Amino acid sequence: MKPTRTLTALTMGALLLLPAGITTAAPAATASSATVSERAVSWTPHVLDGAVKDILRVGDTVVVAGDFHRVADADRSRTHTRSNLFAFEHGSGEILRHFAPDVSGQVNSLAEGPDGTVVIGGHFSAVNGSASRGLARLSLAHGRTDPRFGAVLDDGSAYRLAGDGGDLYVGGSFSGINGIGQHGVAKLDADSGEVEADFAPGIEEQRRGQLRVQDLALSPDGDRLVINGTFTRVDGHDRHQIAMLDADDGSVTPWSTSAFEPDCDYSRMQTYMRRMDFSPDGSYFAVVTAGGPTVKPGLCKTVTRFENTDRPGARPTWSNHTGGDSLYSVEVTGSAVYVGGHQRWMDNEDGAHNAGPGSVEREGIAAVDPRTGRALPWNPGRSRGHGVEALHATDDGLYVGSDTERLADAYHARLGMFPTT
Repeated sequence: MKPTRTLTALTMGALLLLPAGITTAAPAATASSATVSERAVSWTPHVLDGAVKDILRVGDTVVVAGDFHRVADADRSRTHTRSNLFAFEHGSGEILRHFAPDVSGQVNSLAEGPDGTVVIGGHFSAVNGSASRGLARLSLAHGRTDPRFGAVLDDGSAYRLAGDGGDLYVGGSFSGINGIGQHGVAKLDADSGEVEADFAPGIEEQRRGQLRVQDLALSPDGDRLVINGTFTRVDGHDRHQIAMLDADDGSVTPWSTSAFEPDCDYSRMQTYMRRMDFSPDGSYFAVVTAGGPTVKPGLCKTVTRFENTDRPGARPTWSNHTGGDSLYSVEVTGSAVYVGGHQRWMDNEDGAHNAGPGSVEREGIAAVDPRTGRALPWNPGRSRGHGVEALHATDDGLYVGSDTERLADAYHARLGMFPTT
């Protein structure tokens, strides 16, 4: 194994690739190097086509969303038809026959709803034969839509959901919900689906293409909502592709960063921002990014840590570069920052589609030390494909969803789970 470079070396490498005036700051917390096992469990079902976009465990039920139509039992003895959504029992992998909703299009995101329900968001127009644009709430007991939830997008799609039980946050490309104009981000009553009128941040001035919120993440205490997307201003404040909002009223907090101002992607990519996640204690959050076909200065194709503060002009605590490959998903636990994409390396600040000095091989999935930002030894590997778009940590492991069939040198079609060691 190659020697781990010190934080000082990391900082110097990051400085070379950050915009002028941006430096790294000292980490605020320490973490152990414990990770989940490198061997996936044998009991997860298989998704036989398309791609998995999100995974959510509610009690002993695991819900899987994406763009697919066929799933199989773990032993591949039976194949089941499922339209972009299915559920199975955690621990046994048994596919739940009673939960088989018919969703007309891709499901991008999941959030736990009240009273044994799950909220789905995506690019669809109907659920179980009834009109339902972009949003729906389903009973986990029988898969039917919950008539108490009346939210529907006026247009566009939902890209990401987040909730705390009472409130539901929706990010996407819509211009309104339930006929109430609210562009790209909205807060709903999780029970009724009614739009919270007092939460109305204005995202503005897209850098390219369509004005939208690509992703959002809610802090564990429910106080802060981080959003990213194509916008460059929010409520008249400069917020280039990322902003932190007060989760109660949607007002823009003082936190800001210029780290994502460089155009390190390419003209056809509207935003290079992808998934975000808060640490369990809420002290920081991590952001992963995609990028263009060439390597340019900036934070494309990285995972980056920011502290959860009210500091304007915030600087990354650390950044870890893949050296030319996009990252799509991130999940933060107490001891690791897990990332997924179609990367070949991590710790690769000096790479340009090659293994630069000090880089480590990490095929499509990796774990990063939350304190130093360097890759941890964990290295199960997987077929890269487009990449991992779904990571979901539970108290006893890490679920992984993608578009390929090899995970940790075994057959796990588009879905797998690494248990805690």
